[in-house]
Amino acid sequence: MSHARTRTRWRLALTATTLLAASFLVPPPVNAAPADTTSTGAAAEDVTDYAITVDPASTGATIDDTMYGVFFEDINRAADGGLYAELVQNRSFEYSTADNRSYTPLTSWATTGTAATADDDGRLNARNRTYLALGADSSVTNSGYNSGISVEEGKTYDFSVWARTDGSSVLTVTLQDADGELAQARRVTARGGWAKYTARLTATRTSAAGRLTVASGSPAALDMISLVPRDTYKGHGLREDLARKIAALDPAFVRFPGGCLVNTGSMKGYDEESGWERRRAYQWKDTIGPVEQRATNANFWGYNQSYGLGYYEYFQFSEDIGAMPLPVVPALVTGCGQNQAVDDDALLRRHIQDTLDLIEFANGPVTSEWGKKRARMGHPKPFRLTHLAVGNEENLPNEYFERFKQFRAAVEATYPDITVVSNSGPDDSGSTFDTAWKLNREANVDMVDEHYYNSPQWFLQNNDRYDSYDRNGPKVFLGEYASQGNTFKNALAEAAFMTGLERNADVVKLASYAPLLANEDYVQWRPDLIWFNNHASWNSANYEVQKLFMRNVGDRVVPSRATGTPSVSGPVTGAVGLSTWATSAAYDEVRVTGADGTELLADDFSGDASQWTHTGGGSWSIQDGQYVQSDEAAENTMVSAGDPAWHDYDVHVKATKKAGKEGFLVAFGVKDTGTYYWWNLGGWNNTQSAVEQAVDGGKSTLISKAGSIETGRAYDIDIKVRGRQVTLLLDGQEWGSFTDDKPAEPFRQVVTQDQKTGDLIVKVVNAQAADARTAVDLGSAKVRSKASVTTLAAAPDAVNTETGTAVAPVTSTFSGVARKFTYTFPANSVTFLRIKKG
Repeated sequence: MSHARTRTRWRLALTATTLLAASFLVPPPVNAAPADTTSTGAAAEDVTDYAITVDPASTGATIDDTMYGVFFEDINRAADGGLYAELVQNRSFEYSTADNRSYTPLTSWATTGTAATADDDGRLNARNRTYLALGADSSVTNSGYNSGISVEEGKTYDFSVWARTDGSSVLTVTLQDADGELAQARRVTARGGWAKYTARLTATRTSAAGRLTVASGSPAALDMISLVPRDTYKGHGLREDLARKIAALDPAFVRFPGGCLVNTGSMKGYDEESGWERRRAYQWKDTIGPVEQRATNANFWGYNQSYGLGYYEYFQFSEDIGAMPLPVVPALVTGCGQNQAVDDDALLRRHIQDTLDLIEFANGPVTSEWGKKRARMGHPKPFRLTHLAVGNEENLPNEYFERFKQFRAAVEATYPDITVVSNSGPDDSGSTFDTAWKLNREANVDMVDEHYYNSPQWFLQNNDRYDSYDRNGPKVFLGEYASQGNTFKNALAEAAFMTGLERNADVVKLASYAPLLANEDYVQWRPDLIWFNNHASWNSANYEVQKLFMRNVGDRVVPSRATGTPSVSGPVTGAVGLSTWATSAAYDEVRVTGADGTELLADDFSGDASQWTHTGGGSWSIQDGQYVQSDEAAENTMVSAGDPAWHDYDVHVKATKKAGKEGFLVAFGVKDTGTYYWWNLGGWNNTQSAVEQAVDGGKSTLISKAGSIETGRAYDIDIKVRGRQVTLLLDGQEWGSFTDDKPAEPFRQVVTQDQKTGDLIVKVVNAQAADARTAVDLGSAKVRSKASVTTLAAAPDAVNTETGTAVAPVTSTFSGVARKFTYTFPANSVTFLRIKKG
């Protein structure tokens, strides 16, 4: 997962024009299914809106069994409070200000009597550094996650605690909510030094607001207070409903553990030498062995990660759902806005050895050092690791690749059958992307991991992205992608893009939507595939698309083509704007002139700011003849002026950064608060400049370059808009240009064949408000007249929630299949026709 800039949770990337006017305007009935043969079958009229021609005699790309998988990162409380079934939050009193400025060791705990946390030689072990000292007749109560500890009537929950006493102490364990007892109280007697004590609680009522209390009659030291459901996924400690939803996708692989967790923070260990560093990159050896001896860490996303869900559990879960494990290890170059290359040869060698040890842990015999550790944890058989990624979205491609080559050489020398995956940085284009791909091609890398989070229109525009990739170059692992939202509109755009992934299955070998999980009360990133709270979970619209594709992949592509969309016409239109993000900046000498020299706007801010409309945040005022945004923390502070109908004009602005993390932004083509272009100078923590396009609030990047903005220096910014061509000048020198004329394709298709059954799988996305009556020509294919149909159709803004499922698959049959037939694909729909061979 990228965190390439502080200004937005979206990763921004290459795009072009707005959605077609017809797209996403008139919603069909929710859950609309394809009509029966009288309406979707051979219609009386000869006129059709689209045509699909299939060429079964030609051989398309083979689709590997590994095509689609999932990416798990501990973001949005995906692990603790999520997939990891532990119900107690901060069970080991390890929360710290290093994790979050609001945290203390007693976060999520309430105490009565005498209770205090301690970090001294009386601790449980060196890596579990904080414990609770509880006085006589005192208690401690945990509030769990979300609304509390969730229990279900009749279900059993396993309690455990590590305790130390000078003599003996009776510990009373209770579970209750505001209405009273949720389980019969249990008592355990603790004696002497640190030891683990257990009890079993059976819920007498269902509640999502439980509280777990441990009370002691005598002084006692407590640590690792735990409550876990007896029923977990396949008995391996993972939350049942979430694990089942992931398994239902039938993913071919699981990429883990990140993301920004892998390439941020210190690369040193959790030990005395590092000062027990909490802000560390995820390192696999911290996460195995007895859970009470595993390290703790500050999670990059602003909370604590306990490592109760660690590498062994990731491997076990992958095996449980029949998926290939695909771990990601640090490359010793930080990313996600940190962008530092670690220059420490000894540390690099240690991480390379850790990577070799990881492969041995996964695949080694029980007689090997790390294979023995795996066996002792309960899995003597190898986990069959075949792929391993080094690094995640490093924004320093040269420094990254120097280190990657050393990892790859070491792995290939010892484990030549392991595929070592490289990456191309945090974006789908730009200088980092181009440099990274050049290095990967020159070094004959096997596979390159690409990531991008873009607007729905980008995905509709870029169905052909991989058509032009080198068929003999490195293969692509699309490790993270999503459009910017969880509405059905977003899912449709992703589905259209996925038809292009399958068509190019000879290049794109792996693909995984990201992120996977989001706890609705702890969200750092949107969108997400599966949403949940402490007692329920639900599938997003995007999930339903992913599931449909994953479970109907096919083994080879059958070449096909479909009617296209005309090129975009008409000029870029809109007003102009000024903005900042986490920066204070001053603007002056704003001029907008038409192509014929007519003055459309002029403001030297010698008077008031009445020409400007403030639609964003921040604090704007006239100061010394400049328009100043003075709030350094504010994000998206847009002010705009002019006519949304303006076109073919020149913009001039003088801009000065006064203070803060980034530079400044000058907008053009401003239609409303969610639709505009802006030239973002000094974005991404003042490391990069780019032109970004926003459509309905979703952003993508048209052009980007590395560079920073100096504080206190006045810059002359000029933007020339002519038709759909835009030229940008910085201090009188051309910085870049682009033409925004690529059409968004609302109607896309791919056809694959299931070799086992012989089925042709015709997959069609109709991402527009009108039904698409389509002439389908199957060429020489011999087929039966009846096809099974699965359709996702809903209003474009439909979303699934805990209480309502607006987007769900509907199955039906269609009896009008022939070598040539007509089918009407509903508005705003994804349709899979499985046609049996004749």
